[in-house]
Amino acid sequence: MPQDIVPLKRALISVSDKTGLIDFAKGLDAAGVEILSTGGTAKALRDAGLAVKDVAEITGFPEMMDGRVKTLHPVVHGGLLALRDDTAHQASAETHGIGMIDLLVVNLYPFEETVAKGGSYDDCVENIDIGGPAMIRAGAKNHAFVSVVVDVQDYEPVLKQLDAAGGTDLATRKRLAQTAYARTAAYDAAVSNWMADAVGVETPRRRAFAGTLAQGLRYGENPHQRAAFYTTGETRPGVATARQWQGKELSYNNINDTDAAFELVAEFDPAEGPACAIIKHANPCGVSRADTAAEAYRRAFDCDRTSAFGGIIALNQVLDGETAKAIAEIFTEVVIAPDATDEAREVFAGRKNLRLLTTGGLPDAAAQGIAFRQVAGGFLVQSRDNGRVTLPDLKVVTKRQPTAEEMADLLFAWQVAKHVKSNAIVYAKDLATVGIGAGQMSRIDSTRIGQRKAQDMAEALALPLPLTSGSVVASDAFFPFADGVEALADAGAMAVIQPGGSMRDAEVIAAADARGVAMVFTGQRHFRH
Repeated sequence: MPQDIVPLKRALISVSDKTGLIDFAKGLDAAGVEILSTGGTAKALRDAGLAVKDVAEITGFPEMMDGRVKTLHPVVHGGLLALRDDTAHQASAETHGIGMIDLLVVNLYPFEETVAKGGSYDDCVENIDIGGPAMIRAGAKNHAFVSVVVDVQDYEPVLKQLDAAGGTDLATRKRLAQTAYARTAAYDAAVSNWMADAVGVETPRRRAFAGTLAQGLRYGENPHQRAAFYTTGETRPGVATARQWQGKELSYNNINDTDAAFELVAEFDPAEGPACAIIKHANPCGVSRADTAAEAYRRAFDCDRTSAFGGIIALNQVLDGETAKAIAEIFTEVVIAPDATDEAREVFAGRKNLRLLTTGGLPDAAAQGIAFRQVAGGFLVQSRDNGRVTLPDLKVVTKRQPTAEEMADLLFAWQVAKHVKSNAIVYAKDLATVGIGAGQMSRIDSTRIGQRKAQDMAEALALPLPLTSGSVVASDAFFPFADGVEALADAGAMAVIQPGGSMRDAEVIAAADARGVAMVFTGQRHFRH
């Protein structure tokens, strides 16, 4: 039966990340804890004036094979696994000269960091830790008697307990064990997923995902749901890597919507000019490209001013003071951009409910990646939708050819439609959305909703014609019937971009020809559920 408080008399410390190491080890030393160590960790401790015994001294074996087997030894694992209240275990330990190890402090070779830095295959393999996970699993299994520390964050709590009680209590050892197993699980997930990509296994027999807690959230999508935000270590610029300059903590919905906004605006190369996307409930309610960021924001805002209230705003360039002043005229939850000027930050400084995030860059819209979603009994995995089309990819299927201006608008609308929930219809004109229909069960409903929103905005702006007059339309999937094309033509649209591939393509094309609407096929679909 494990005792509640287990004194810490002997510790084994072997860490790659030496953050906080010296202060922690000094605290152990001051409490009379004997310290065993290896390699670079032992050197760092000795350089700090601490007494350290090399693991090689207790195993009787020198470090060999580049240190690969230094801790893979019965003296080490016996000291971690022996049950203190089992007389046979203790007798075996005494017979073979195995001393007990009460505290194990290990963090692992920097495998994830090596992958993130683009390390070669051989470098990544060399940074797969073997001895560390083996010790962690052994010590954590024996948490009735052994404390296992794998995170720097646990140094201070362990020292506080050691100072107060001379050791750790059972509840703490259980919590440390859970953290330890989660760490080795995450490490193995990183290794297995990297190797699947490295050797070209598209559907590995087993797939694991892991994350590190970044933030506990007040609740999830609704107040009765518990939630937290975990990061994967991926360096892709976005909400997970951003610096928050001000405002209260992000909520579950804020994080989800901010990610959607930034991924959308990243479709537009900042070298080709500013772009702005306004998101509400993961759907865009306005997107624009323009000569300035302020103009891009205003034109995006004028697509659907009602929905923009309390929304998320993303920019593909630096947020400047003029743009910040325009944004500050209405309530906005989050603004995210690669950077922000001092003037822009000053404009937002007095708005406590507005969160400003800067990322230092844009995510690569063409980059490969993995997306997954939970379903009952499992999860679905797919590659990230990094599909893009350019002018040479388009096939004109109608009698009328789109004009150069219409073609530019078509490509713009297509990039936006990729980020609209299906069924998606995007009306655009002069590189700005003018009406968006999202998430409907039928495409004709999305077509009508987008047109209606454009009509409402035209009335609000006191314009004589609907915003859709002279516009183009993007549809994320093919039109199953001609009624959708007829409806958008009634709204004033002059050109359409869609994947094609319907059994009724001929009827849809004929309807476009009958109304003088140009149509191009992409051969690519962008469902987003």
